[in-house]
Amino acid sequence: MSNDTFPNGAAWIKGEVVPIEQAAIGVTDWAVTHSDVTYDVVPVWDGAFFRLNDYLGRFEASMRAYRMDVGMDRSQIASALHDMVARSGLKQAYVAMVAARGTPRIAGSRDPRDCDNHFYAWCVPYIHVVKPEVAAAGVSLYIPDNVHRIPDQSLNQRVKNYHWGDFTAALFQAKDNGFESALLTDGHGNLAEGPGFNVFAIFGDKVVTPAQHVLHGITRRTALELCRENGFETEERALPLSELMEADEMFLTSSGGGIFPVARVNAHHFSNGAAGPKATQLRAAYYERLKQPGFRTEITY
Repeated sequence: MSNDTFPNGAAWIKGEVVPIEQAAIGVTDWAVTHSDVTYDVVPVWDGAFFRLNDYLGRFEASMRAYRMDVGMDRSQIASALHDMVARSGLKQAYVAMVAARGTPRIAGSRDPRDCDNHFYAWCVPYIHVVKPEVAAAGVSLYIPDNVHRIPDQSLNQRVKNYHWGDFTAALFQAKDNGFESALLTDGHGNLAEGPGFNVFAIFGDKVVTPAQHVLHGITRRTALELCRENGFETEERALPLSELMEADEMFLTSSGGGIFPVARVNAHHFSNGAAGPKATQLRAAYYERLKQPGFRTEITY
């Protein structure tokens, strides 16, 4: 293994590890022209992958759902990720694994079966979906009334994908109105998810998170486990926006930073406009979970 380091990030593509600035795929790849991609993101914390097998398992399930075969098994994908991160030298990293539809073997074909699927991966210094100082104070979220999440009936949201048209439109509105991020409903008054995160509401000793029109994230799973370990009852079900506004606290979950307390949704304030104590406690528990050996896969640099 080379001792090269790429502090800005690295990519594994066509069997080679390269500086991320040199990574590229073809402009006619359906990953580009049709957003025909599935992917997953595993965090690296203090030199180890967190819950790597869980992320790999979901990635494999997503490839099956999208009828993709990249010609690599789990051990080969894991080896590529290990080699890439080790070469990068990054001890705290955001690591993406991607399955792309590819370019049709027959020029002009509209048949997805004619495409050669392929795998690539990339890593960059650890990304916080919400900056730590913002999370500590409590996130502000904007819920637009004219943009809704793509329904499961149109796009299986349990398969991680690049279809962000709804998220991007909502983010523009959120930023234009001075909010940190956006949160979408399903168009029928129930909460869905935001760009890169799941949502939870705390009602006393009960925690509720939406079950439909959302990615069932690995960090979401970790948060549910931590809630139960800390004495909360958990429910995965429809969560109406009207019910959310009666919650004591609210928080978000993402592989890019873990658990984030929410202070405000539109004009409504939680915990007097600050990060709630229970959500803050769960955020601390998440960072302790990152250190536990049973959840870590160490990287040899």
